[in-house]
Amino acid sequence: MPAPYLTLNTVVEHETEARRSRFICALAPARSVDEAAAFIAERRRLYPDATHNCTAYVIGERIQKGDDDGEPGGTAGTPMVQALVGRGFSDIVAVVTRYFGGTLLGAGGLVRAYGSAVTETLDRAEPVRMVPARLVHVAVAHDQAGRVENDLRASRHAVRDVTYAGEVTFAVAVGEDEVAAFTDWVATLTAGRARVDLGGPLHLPA
Repeated sequence: MPAPYLTLNTVVEHETEARRSRFICALAPARSVDEAAAFIAERRRLYPDATHNCTAYVIGERIQKGDDDGEPGGTAGTPMVQALVGRGFSDIVAVVTRYFGGTLLGAGGLVRAYGSAVTETLDRAEPVRMVPARLVHVAVAHDQAGRVENDLRASRHAVRDVTYAGEVTFAVAVGEDEVAAFTDWVATLTAGRARVDLGGPLHLPA
């Protein structure tokens, strides 16, 4: 079963300093690799004269990637990823822009600086907790569809899609721990005439 995680709704930015080097960290929500790449490109356009624009993103449960952008291998992207994962975040991208201050930090100093830039920015964020859910498909006859749709949209469960064919099928996002109760509610609502099928897993804000 998928696990809960934290994410963001808005961009958060914070600047730190280590031995006169400036580290400007920006975090943003990213629900796909394309969204992460677009944000990274935007930050690089914003700071084209920076010494480095190092990046990290965590998408879903499997995709984790860091880029050192010219810093010694493993000193920037990896600690940035570890900072995100260690705090329980996913569907998020981080860009740390560095302006060199004239003093070398060494590998250990860089790891600390990039990791701290991310964690200190996370400290200033307002995280959104995402909990496991499931897409539930509710199929009803056309003569029931109008009333069922009204009741579904009046409920606290989000209707993601409606398909009209031989039947009318509603795709509804339901919290994993509410699926059984939701199924019983639909059965009562439709006098047992609805067909309910469980779709794929997803996450919803808690």
